[in-house]
Amino acid sequence: MFADRAKIFIRSGKGGDGHVSFRRELYVPDGGPDGGDGGDGGDVIFVVDPGLNTLTDFRHVRKYVAQDGEEGGKRNCHGANGKDIILKVPAGTVVKDAETGKVILDMSNKTEPVTLLKGGRGGKGNRQYVTSVMQAPKYAQPGKPAKELWVTLELKMIADVGLVGFPNVGKSTFLSRVTNAKPKIANYHFTTLNPNLGVVDLGEKQGFVIADIPGIIEGASEGVGLGIEFLRHIERTKVLIHIVDAASTEGRDPIVDIEAINKELRQYNEELASRPMVIAANKCDALYGEDYETVIQLLKDEYEPKGIKVFPISAVSGKGVEELLWYVNKLVKEAPDEVIEFAPEMDVEFMDDPELPFEVTKSEEEEHVFLVEGPRIEKMLGYTNLESEKGFAFFQRFLKDNGILQMLEELGIEEGDTVRLYGLEFDYYR
Repeated sequence: MFADRAKIFIRSGKGGDGHVSFRRELYVPDGGPDGGDGGDGGDVIFVVDPGLNTLTDFRHVRKYVAQDGEEGGKRNCHGANGKDIILKVPAGTVVKDAETGKVILDMSNKTEPVTLLKGGRGGKGNRQYVTSVMQAPKYAQPGKPAKELWVTLELKMIADVGLVGFPNVGKSTFLSRVTNAKPKIANYHFTTLNPNLGVVDLGEKQGFVIADIPGIIEGASEGVGLGIEFLRHIERTKVLIHIVDAASTEGRDPIVDIEAINKELRQYNEELASRPMVIAANKCDALYGEDYETVIQLLKDEYEPKGIKVFPISAVSGKGVEELLWYVNKLVKEAPDEVIEFAPEMDVEFMDDPELPFEVTKSEEEEHVFLVEGPRIEKMLGYTNLESEKGFAFFQRFLKDNGILQMLEELGIEEGDTVRLYGLEFDYYR
């Protein structure tokens, strides 16, 4: 079974906690701190495997979790880092947030592994907190939390040319004639239930990859029929061949069919309507005399002034097919070489869960110290690299947008006071 969509849960590893311990040494206060740092959690990494062409494996296993980092140990022992988890996907896979549908990552042009979820950093052991005024710290930093996410994997085929049209117009027959592909062919609707790929070899190092997309019907962009399941495969194609039944063997008007399909393409993705298109008027061997001339001329009068060339062909006999292929080959060569890539619409580095609680309080044990705590704060810090300019800017926006700065001011914070968030300390300035 061809699988081009899967929903999975991914989670990076939690950072190991820092350790609190003291060595026993004469004349050293409390024996001297020697708690080691925790290990970093494992990453979730995506990599393209050229040997894969479906997402079938992800239909059977839905949960992918990297290993947690180990806790630090005494005698300055560093905890072991967690093992990464590597997810192998076929070229053309797009990773989307399952809840919003926004694109996170497109693996179409990726030749190197991509880290999607970074493991939590290991916490610092108590030896890291030694200062001139605190020789024996009795606390360590907890490891940063893991990052987790439900994502949808979508496979969008990488083909130069896409065959579109209503069911039973001869797309599979055409593909079988021009390539070595062996699609299922029969005289009923939706013979093609899965996209089929083939390579057109024109000789002289000329040719292209072509995809037969299951028949699109009216309403496909809204989920009617099979079309919505496979429209995604058209998005990467450079050229579209619109195959129509010129002989109207099922009583359909070819021009009405073309307009109906173009409407579905526009509704699914407006940019698709601007792709180079060629009309293949198929089954022309079933037309005779004036009927042939009339139908073909009507199609040419309607579409060639719009820059869409019409080719009368017969996928069964091969009539007109070679001329069509060389023209399409020319359009493919004129199109940009790079594979169409979908830009990320969200950054998982800066994920926040507004439903998690947090609290802002004034320390009862230390003067001029204010505490910002809670699961939401802990998760935010785990997703944020405060050492980067981008991460620190996000941190500042988070404090302001969630009213934390206002809460601190209401509690009486003054310039120079300390704000503490899970072992991190900042001086407050307006």
